[in-house]
Amino acid sequence: MTFQKKHKLGAVPLNEEPFDRSPVCFNVRKGVKEKLKTVPDWKERLREFVDSLIEDIEDDCQ
Repeated sequence: MTFQKKHKLGAVPLNEEPFDRSPVCFNVRKGVKEKLKTVPDWKERLREFVDSLIEDIEDDCQ
């Protein structure tokens, strides 16, 4: 059975703006990965932190 397009139970985006298709990856110290996964809503919080980090750099450059 194939999944029908425009099905009422289809996947919906989590945010208004789509994510980039290629992820940002970086290495962390041992144990950080497991601790990070215990933080509620860690992915969205990390995205917000990265956005603010970039804004801070852009403000300093102007």
